Amino acid sequence: MKTKKRTKSSRMHGRAMGTHGWGARKKHKKTGHRGGKGMSGSGKRADHKKTLVNKLYGNKYFGKQGITSRGTKRDKGKRINLKQIELEIEKYAKKTSKGFEINLKNYKILGEGEIKNKLFITAKQASKTAIEKVKKLGGEIILVRKKNESIKKTREK
Repeated sequence: MKTKKRTKSSRMHGRAMGTHGWGARKKHKKTGHRGGKGMSGSGKRADHKKTLVNKLYGNKYFGKQGITSRGTKRDKGKRINLKQIELEIEKYAKKTSKGFEINLKNYKILGEGEIKNKLFITAKQASKTAIEKVKKLGGEIILVRKKNESIKKTREK
């Protein structure tokens, strides 16, 4: 009865045995001369693999992706233009006797685009152009401040 034969990699340790008897190390890595499994071999001379990589992972696999210092935080606040509000007014607004009331407490209102309706918008922030455009038609942008913000400002003074 034959006992279990050890694999070649477990048998061939020792000096200069990285090839395991196959000559060049690159010859026996399961995918011919292209490197090993996964993304190995996608380095210096892997032009043939780049198309595959870009198809699978998009163009963000190679190169630097613009990491900034940890101190700089990206502003992740939500923004919306007046143009967008005007286009989808049924989605955002409630019709009242005064005009349209819109509740966008977590948004910053930006002034791109023209508006035709009288808007009363409740928002976190607003640009100068947005405030001017809304006031021009008799509307208003009411800015909501969080409780913590007012406390911080008094402490700084």
